[in-house]
Amino acid sequence: VMKIVVLQRDIVWAQPAENCRRCSEAIDRNPGADLYVLPEMFSTGFSVDKPELAEDTDGEAIQAIKRWAREGNFAIASSFMATDGNKSYNRGFFCQPDGTIEFADKRHLFIGDEQKYFTPGNKHLDVEFRGVKFRVLICFDLRFPVWSRNFSGSEYDVLIYTANWPKDRIEAWDALTVARAMENQSYVCAVNAIGTDSYSVQHNGHSVMLDPRGKCLASFDEWEAGTRTVEIDMAYLDKVRNRLPFWKSADHFTVEI
Repeated sequence: VMKIVVLQRDIVWAQPAENCRRCSEAIDRNPGADLYVLPEMFSTGFSVDKPELAEDTDGEAIQAIKRWAREGNFAIASSFMATDGNKSYNRGFFCQPDGTIEFADKRHLFIGDEQKYFTPGNKHLDVEFRGVKFRVLICFDLRFPVWSRNFSGSEYDVLIYTANWPKDRIEAWDALTVARAMENQSYVCAVNAIGTDSYSVQHNGHSVMLDPRGKCLASFDEWEAGTRTVEIDMAYLDKVRNRLPFWKSADHFTVEI
């Protein structure tokens, strides 16, 4: 059994210090979990028209993440606005309490400024922590089932989506998160932001934790800034996968990067 805390946050756009402060306080109010999952670009919001806010992997945002993980003896997953050379990335991360942190960049960049200013990724962020396998994907990646696919049936146990998904298309979020849990026979932890961003786009949350049959284990009220704590049961996951191993009948394909 692993304890996961989902943090649905109202991100203050383009204010990293304030967002880090708020995240730290929210984590402190919900101690004792193995993993904390934050919305996409937790420190800046989806301010992709402000690439000057991007930090490298030794910047203040990641230093804060490492400190929280070390002091609390837990892992943290999300994404941040990253700079690497002369390029910007929406960079997903999974940080463990010993300081180990792994990164992968958002594969599917959203139409508009993210595609204009950012560079797409070309690999998955797959990591094992305390006996549980995770894959971390970012927002728009949710729409692309091939990129989410659990090819072997056991590449990951928990599929994380960290997001700033808009209210206008929240029906797609609600449907696709359930579909990804069902088709991949995995837990899905889908964490969205709330509030209004710098583009005047509204985000109304709908963060969820789903079991491998698509059953909702935790959800949020509309526009709620809050947290949910969920315990996932690996024995139950194994039971579901072993009883009906759907992945064995899956079509084979390759992904061209």
